[in-house]
Amino acid sequence: MKLDQNIMEKVEVLIEALPYIQRFNRKIIVVKYGGSAMADEELKKHVIQDVVLLKLVGFKPIIVHGGGKEISKWVEKAGMEPQFINGLRVTDEATMEIAEMVLNRVNKSLVQLVNELGIKAVGISGKDGMLLKCRKQYSQGEDLGFVGNITEVDPQIIYDLLEKDFLPIICPVGFDEEFKTYNINADDAACAIATAMEAEKLAFLTDVEGVYQDFKDKNTLISEMSVEEAEGFVNSGTLGGGMLPKLKNCIDAMKQGVSRVHIMDGRIPHCLLLEIFTNKGIGTAIVSGEERYYHAE
Repeated sequence: MKLDQNIMEKVEVLIEALPYIQRFNRKIIVVKYGGSAMADEELKKHVIQDVVLLKLVGFKPIIVHGGGKEISKWVEKAGMEPQFINGLRVTDEATMEIAEMVLNRVNKSLVQLVNELGIKAVGISGKDGMLLKCRKQYSQGEDLGFVGNITEVDPQIIYDLLEKDFLPIICPVGFDEEFKTYNINADDAACAIATAMEAEKLAFLTDVEGVYQDFKDKNTLISEMSVEEAEGFVNSGTLGGGMLPKLKNCIDAMKQGVSRVHIMDGRIPHCLLLEIFTNKGIGTAIVSGEERYYHAE
């Protein structure tokens, strides 16, 4: 009996994924979700499908999401002009009110998408369970308003949700010692949560393919690098835009116990599955020394 070639290819994909499923079964993976993948409804569905599949095959996924583009849209709708200092959003009291409203709206839309796929999700902010404590952030001495740097993470509420088999979806809003509300950079929140949860993986969905040896040459994408190599890139002065702080966050997270960090293009459908479950992957994986050659050749 001759089997259909498409069927055999599907079987081969499943077999290729098997060692990854075995290795990371019951492990925590934090997915930082933002950028264009949040603006496109079709891409949004693909991301949520990926995360739900991760959960169904035994991972313990946690989503940390941003919403910067959506916040800017609603700030403009309110007749205000979005302001930035050194690339960071200035968040006055009125903007903070809008940001929290928008982030919670985005949060519940993601919860709904997960629920529709038969998995129970719970959406929370960093204020719930006193998850994310922070202090006021300045940029080169300039006041950014209600923008916070995380000082403490109490992950108990996340552990409780995971224990009850819920999928936590977290928006980056925190509080200070006086319980004032602060907007937190979603990358920072994802790294802090991954560190506090001792996550096996931290995955960033971005608007770039990964880390390049030379950003102008798209053939120089680095599939895998060590923490030391990542530090070399940070110190080289060749990185620009949003990749520099992102790479710094990745390095900090790995030095504090996160086993593996993935940076991938969220604009590619099912990028999470391609990066995590295939030998070649599609983005950049930052790994510790003993993990260096985990991908099969």
